[in-house]
Amino acid sequence: MIDVQNQEDHRNINIDKVGVKNIRYPLTVMDRENDFQHTVATINMYVNLPRKFKGTHMSRFIEILNEFYGHLDIREFSKILGAMQKRLEAQSAHLEIAFPYFIEKKSPVTETTGLMEYGCRVIGSMDHRKGYDLIVEVNVPITTVCPCSREISNYGAHNQRGMARLAVRYKKFVWIEDLIRVVEEAASCEVYSLLKRPDEKYVTERGYENPKFVEDVVRDIAAQLKPDPNILWFQVDVENFESIHNHSAYAFIERSKANP
Repeated sequence: MIDVQNQEDHRNINIDKVGVKNIRYPLTVMDRENDFQHTVATINMYVNLPRKFKGTHMSRFIEILNEFYGHLDIREFSKILGAMQKRLEAQSAHLEIAFPYFIEKKSPVTETTGLMEYGCRVIGSMDHRKGYDLIVEVNVPITTVCPCSREISNYGAHNQRGMARLAVRYKKFVWIEDLIRVVEEAASCEVYSLLKRPDEKYVTERGYENPKFVEDVVRDIAAQLKPDPNILWFQVDVENFESIHNHSAYAFIERSKANP
């Protein structure tokens, strides 16, 4: 049969990324407490396309993914990317895997156990010139209490939920749980999936005693990561879904050890 994708294209334009998006796929993730956990990932796979080719071979992406079924984890990323480069005759390959990660978490007073969900993402790339790159990202729900509101009010202060996103490059393996912990410790208070009344009292008072702007949260996270020799680069941003304003509050920091 005629291979249309391999026919030459006359426009003489390289394509940076071409491939498949939003593949739903079973995934086994390393879990510090239970060795591993099963989840479902959304996967994007891309390669570059030289100007001489009309198109790429979409089915080969799925074939490669299926070859790693059952042992698709962060330690296999370089192998998957290498297979994509070889099979699709590409200089660069990109792989993005997003998945929900669940942690059993006890409430602060009654120690009632509930499951907390965290959105995670692993982004890998391999390039003949730039080499191998890997980023791990966690999205962590938090609560914050406004320092300004607390300062100017006779009683009470407005508080809100927020979302903190932390992405890192590292030398040695890092646990998802450790990245989540760094974020949660920087918030006014953590978010829990299950709270009894004594827990609600604690959470409310803890937040009031520990007010934070979004600027405070990103700076506190950065202060924890900057001296860590294992972290080569990080991005952190926080968005507060304000409870008394018709907008969100936002802060962002990006740092690398080469650019402190």
